[in-house]
Amino acid sequence: MTKKIVALAGDGIGPEIMAASLQVLAAVAEKHGFDYQVEEKAFGGAGIDALGHPLPADTLAAAKEADAILLAAIGGPQYDKATVRPEEGLLALRKELGLFANIRPVRIFDALKHLSPLKAERIAGVDFVVVRELTGGIYFGDHILEERSARDTNAYSAEEIDRIVRKAFDIAKGRRKLVTSIDKQNVLATSKLWRTVADQVAKDYPDVTLEHQLVDSAAMLMITKPAHFDVIVTENLFGDILSDEASVLPGSLGVMPSASHSVNGPSLYEPIHGSAPDIAGKGIANPISMILSVAMMLRESFDMVEAAEQIERAVERTLQASILTADLGGKASTQEMTEAIMNYL
Repeated sequence: MTKKIVALAGDGIGPEIMAASLQVLAAVAEKHGFDYQVEEKAFGGAGIDALGHPLPADTLAAAKEADAILLAAIGGPQYDKATVRPEEGLLALRKELGLFANIRPVRIFDALKHLSPLKAERIAGVDFVVVRELTGGIYFGDHILEERSARDTNAYSAEEIDRIVRKAFDIAKGRRKLVTSIDKQNVLATSKLWRTVADQVAKDYPDVTLEHQLVDSAAMLMITKPAHFDVIVTENLFGDILSDEASVLPGSLGVMPSASHSVNGPSLYEPIHGSAPDIAGKGIANPISMILSVAMMLRESFDMVEAAEQIERAVERTLQASILTADLGGKASTQEMTEAIMNYL
């Protein structure tokens, strides 16, 4: 049965890295007999330019019918004063598809250890996953700005907490079996509920250890002892901040993929970096994070574990061969990096 993949290239370097990832997808699909069809749609700034909205109706309709969605990057300075910004399209897409679980794996490539801002001994053995709740919390609460005061509402239900914590435990079962739940329960009511629900969920996973960390101490631990973590789970705001903190550990945003999952609809896969408008069109963007997002898609949406692992090994061998784009200290173009990865496949 042909699988439908919707590709949202977006803005800036998005079209370049999307093209690279689709080349790699085609190569690995041929090896494994994977039957798929790609439907490209306007999104973000490209959606505004083409149809006046960052999430055009036909893009949303296609996404809802897809088996998986690939998103490259959105945004740019030309949209800073737009009535509707590209980022609003992304928030709307997450909400419309119920993409409640954002998954960000954090690992250190041996060939890139020298790029990390931390000492080699600090990053040795770092391999963890950040599981961020994505459709609740303060970003989706009421935002009231008055002349001399302002307030933002942070709300969570027990059901929202339960499903994201279970996602973390399910991931931990296939890893080192440690879940670190991060909250601010000494101050926030939502965090008190979060911790209570997390403790309840843990009873259903006797083979997985649950530990709690306050968000401020967790932020320090992520720098001083990052190898301690296995699976981190936390709410939307804390997850936004901590996952960005974690993203600097490998030394470049250009090598980090992510996934966003719903309960029973299509999942979305994207790099964690932005649209990098300063290098757009120059052919020097690093495609690895987009290519690794394809690997995540193959594994998590289509159960093609071997194909995903082949892509990941090909990326690692390319880096070991010192084929590096500018952000990694090299001179390889986007296409040269892509071709090298395809050769190692």
